[in-house]
Amino acid sequence: MPIAAADENTEVREELLEVVRRFRDKEIIPTASHYDAQDEYPEPIVERMKELGLFGITVPTEYGGLGLDLLTYVMVVEELSYGWMSVSGFLNTHFMGCFLIKTFGTEEQKQKFLPRMATGEIRAAYSLSEPDAGSDVAAIRTRAVRDGDEYVVNGTKMWLTNGREARLVVTLVRTDPNPDTRHRGLSVLLVEKEPGPRYEGITVGPNIHKLGYRGVETVELVFDNHRVPAANLLGAEEGNGFPQMMAAVELGRINIAARAVGVARRAFEESIRYAQQRETFGRPIAQHQAIQFKLAEMGTKLHAARLVCHDAARRKNRGERCDLQAGMAKYFASEACWEICQEALRIHGGNGYANEYPIERLYRDAPLMIVGEGTNEIQKMVIGRRLLEEYAID
Repeated sequence: MPIAAADENTEVREELLEVVRRFRDKEIIPTASHYDAQDEYPEPIVERMKELGLFGITVPTEYGGLGLDLLTYVMVVEELSYGWMSVSGFLNTHFMGCFLIKTFGTEEQKQKFLPRMATGEIRAAYSLSEPDAGSDVAAIRTRAVRDGDEYVVNGTKMWLTNGREARLVVTLVRTDPNPDTRHRGLSVLLVEKEPGPRYEGITVGPNIHKLGYRGVETVELVFDNHRVPAANLLGAEEGNGFPQMMAAVELGRINIAARAVGVARRAFEESIRYAQQRETFGRPIAQHQAIQFKLAEMGTKLHAARLVCHDAARRKNRGERCDLQAGMAKYFASEACWEICQEALRIHGGNGYANEYPIERLYRDAPLMIVGEGTNEIQKMVIGRRLLEEYAID
């Protein structure tokens, strides 16, 4: 049974986190290596996540969700990522869709989608990137032309997490081919479909095989005269797509930071255990100063990454502008995670390179956080511009 809905408070948060930890330890950690090795969609895990109510953590209670705060959500993401980072991927794009609908959607759109999203009956994908447009959002070419009470959509989208299994694809399209500026003329359509490779003018490509982040499908999606009801235009007004999707990207970047913290924590704790058990020269390697220095650096980076992630989550939850803090959290936590995983492999030595130890998988998963939801090079551009705004000289 899912945990009962309640307002934000520590007691409810800890209750939910304890449920998630038990689920992680019993059902995720024992099976993660199998699903990762086969690059297999973990249907039993996803179904259990539905039963626990995890797809409705931040959906308001009036729409059937748990109505919990964003800080609780990122703590849940950390715990799931500690078990297997891919599991958190089933939530990220889904919650970006939930956020967009509850923040910008009409009441009819909220009533139509949010209750079924809260139960996981509808799982959402987030579709922004294209073959020639990712970081440069204004280069979006997928076109939606109004035809009576419908939009006719044509174009190609890339890097859709959950794209095959999703029943809802929150899609950025160009509704005005001649806007005043490149960022105008973009709108968000709530595209409904059935799971599978084809659906009424939508073709979903095969799963893209990746270094890590396995078990979660990442696909290309092609629109060929696909028709979307005009009632599914997010917010019922054209031209607002860019700020809407960027608001959701902030949430996605905080999610990436939380994932990075979870993966880094697992690598750190595995290293602590291994260092106390592995002996060289007649004593545990944990007693060697070289290893202690590594652990000190890893633990400090992990603690700092969690703090910056939680700060961004609190700001976003209060409705404050947090593109700076979300960018910082994503940038710092992902780089810290990568560095911690590299040090974890060094501590494990040859065993860290063997897939019988979780470090091998963590090492492959960590780079996803560096490139996901905007590369870290993009984050540094965002951070730099915002700092210059904040500290502008009069």
